[in-house]
Amino acid sequence: MRFTVAIDGPAAAGKGTIGRAVAGHFGFGHLDTGLLYRAVGARMLAGEKAEDAARDLTPEHLANPDELRTAEVAQAASRVAVIPEVRAYLLDFQRAFAHRVGGAVLDGRDIGTVICPRAEVKLFVTASAEVRAKRRMDELQGRGQAADFDTVLADVKARDARDAERATAPMVAAEDALVLDTSDLSIEEAVAAAIAAVEARRAG
Repeated sequence: MRFTVAIDGPAAAGKGTIGRAVAGHFGFGHLDTGLLYRAVGARMLAGEKAEDAARDLTPEHLANPDELRTAEVAQAASRVAVIPEVRAYLLDFQRAFAHRVGGAVLDGRDIGTVICPRAEVKLFVTASAEVRAKRRMDELQGRGQAADFDTVLADVKARDARDAERATAPMVAAEDALVLDTSDLSIEEAVAAAIAAVEARRAG
């Protein structure tokens, strides 16, 4: 059985949390596609050419996700994501995962529009920039990293602009996506809404 759930949205909107929960609920595989770009960004920071890092990316490069979740790597990921060659190299990796037997959930920026335009369910998870900055600040501080709200908010807005304005695969909601604004939702409420959308599609 092949069933694909595509989840898109800006940074810190909750799409990763929702994606993992949906995958766990239905027994689907889960891929945080942002980790692919973070892995490429981290290797670029280490001195590699972004295109080479994307071409040679393997699952082993994703083995330590916590090391890829720093603010510095996040900004590097956003920078490499605007490079058409990087996106092209990572396209096959993502599509192969999306078509895995047993179902798949992918979350990122262009899953429903570019990677999996025929996904059975498409969600666009969003929240206000201020709410997302607070979430990201709490996340960073929880890992013992220094973070202040104004700096994180500026980073969030800068990344939103890059993601939305890039020439290749800009971040937009697919026309047939369910928009889920999590600004005023608890994690449990957001997850329940996503699961309900998947269940409705599977029942139909």
